Amino acid sequence: MDFLNTFLHVIFFVVGLCFGSFLNVLVYRLPNKISIVTPASSCPACKTELGAVELVPLVGYLFLRGRCRHCGVKISARYPLVELATGLLFVLAYSYFGLTLNTFFYLVLLFLLLAVSLIDLEHRIVPNTIVAAGLVAGILFYIPALAGLWLELPGPLILDRPFFDAGAGFLLGGAIMLAILLISRGGMGAGDMKLMALIGFYLGLRGAALVMLLGFFLGAVVGVTLIAFGVLTRKDALPFAPYLSLAALIHVFWGSSIIDWYLNLLN
Repeated sequence: MDFLNTFLHVIFFVVGLCFGSFLNVLVYRLPNKISIVTPASSCPACKTELGAVELVPLVGYLFLRGRCRHCGVKISARYPLVELATGLLFVLAYSYFGLTLNTFFYLVLLFLLLAVSLIDLEHRIVPNTIVAAGLVAGILFYIPALAGLWLELPGPLILDRPFFDAGAGFLLGGAIMLAILLISRGGMGAGDMKLMALIGFYLGLRGAALVMLLGFFLGAVVGVTLIAFGVLTRKDALPFAPYLSLAALIHVFWGSSIIDWYLNLLN
């Protein structure tokens, strides 16, 4: 049993590395309106198509010592770091939720949030395609629960979160961010509103509330710190998607503990 568990951890890590490689493609191509299918991946500098070794996640970067084997240009360390982070994220999700539908449900959310965060940091946009894909995927995850009304399905194939809670989280997240968008008159982007609605769908009513509180808190702390060190001025805007994404990550793994801790303080 221990061998099987270790084997599954390795499998999730390797699969996560592969998804991390694909995530790098999304982050580069979506903002530049390039197809994610064609053309084949190539060196950003010399445009030479990457070979089999170069396409192996993480290993290819280490094998080539971080340089293109054709022109010798240094490759950004962001690529292997994103692959490694995604691999570790997959392992963490499996370790926490086990081999259940919940694992894949939350991995879809966290994978898309990582992509959105990197794009928002560089381009200050939240792609509609990512939000739409996340919402469609999230709805599809509820098909087993619907089938469970007529069929007896194993517990691991049913999500822990009821669909009505997902819908309530979607409405709460979107509505509050819409109100902030209207009040701030452009201080908050429409992309953040759509992203928060997506997060609410995956994390439910309480999750949406916690993520918004944590997101604003994290954004404020970072913003004040950067202003204090002269990196930003009061007129500079921070991309908000990374803070919502980090708050969602915290909620996925530790949200229940945080909410219980807070409720105990009120008693």
